[in-house]
Amino acid sequence: MLDRLLGRAELKEQIEELTKQKDHLQRQVEAEQRRRADAVADKQRAEERINRLEDRIEQLEDRVRRETADGQTAPEYRVMREVGPDRAGELYGRLATIQSDSDGLLTAAVTDSDSIPTTVSDRLGDRTALVRRAAPALVVIDDAGLVAAALNLPVMPDPFDGWADSFRLQPSWFQPTSRFAFGLLRSDTFALGIYEGRERESLTAFKSEVKSQHSKGGFSQDRFERRRDGQIEDHLEKARDEIRDADEVDQIILVGERTVLSELRELADTTDVADASGDPETALKQAFHDFWTVRVRGL
Repeated sequence: MLDRLLGRAELKEQIEELTKQKDHLQRQVEAEQRRRADAVADKQRAEERINRLEDRIEQLEDRVRRETADGQTAPEYRVMREVGPDRAGELYGRLATIQSDSDGLLTAAVTDSDSIPTTVSDRLGDRTALVRRAAPALVVIDDAGLVAAALNLPVMPDPFDGWADSFRLQPSWFQPTSRFAFGLLRSDTFALGIYEGRERESLTAFKSEVKSQHSKGGFSQDRFERRRDGQIEDHLEKARDEIRDADEVDQIILVGERTVLSELRELADTTDVADASGDPETALKQAFHDFWTVRVRGL
């Protein structure tokens, strides 16, 4: 009776009715979320495959370039090989010992496929297209036709070209020669090693909890994405602190997922995309090996 006099009974009835409406709408939302959950998960898995697809796209683009405008087959590499970190020093040594009595050895650092030096194009003619496909690469050619190769180096120098009595080379382009930090960054994984040459002296590594799939019920997709973005940002902040603490090193090399690598690019001297995965230490070892592998293409 008192409730009616105060209007509370009517308010309670309204609350009950609104609660029923809210529950009905919530069930509709959750049903829609369940229908969309698989699509959201597919989208996230697709994003994680971007790095692998980049390599495949490059391969397909190479196949397209092999056909010239008149329908003739484009020139092919005479040989394609990978020289791992354990033999990169040997490769450097062999090239460094080649001598010419006159200016018979051409070295060219080609960093842009659209800017091939005339010293290279004049020498290779139609086969210049191979250099364009290999760029960025260090090109080594002798005037006797015995040596002609494009090297995809771990560390590319600034553009240059010229003839001399020996190839213009630096050991540090082929292999680690100093004290440096090498890190792997993914949206949920980070590992940073301090190296003296190829020997690792220390390791900092961790994985962060980052949701990879939308919840089957509960909060909305927007809330899920905001939470995931927040988790990734926290992960990147921890990685940022570790990189800043890497002192007494000559350089910092950072590789990893393209989507997060750009966030910390300013902290590194060199960056590169890498698809190494697994536990942090294993992924770091794989990324280190891949980065310091020299790819040789015979011209």
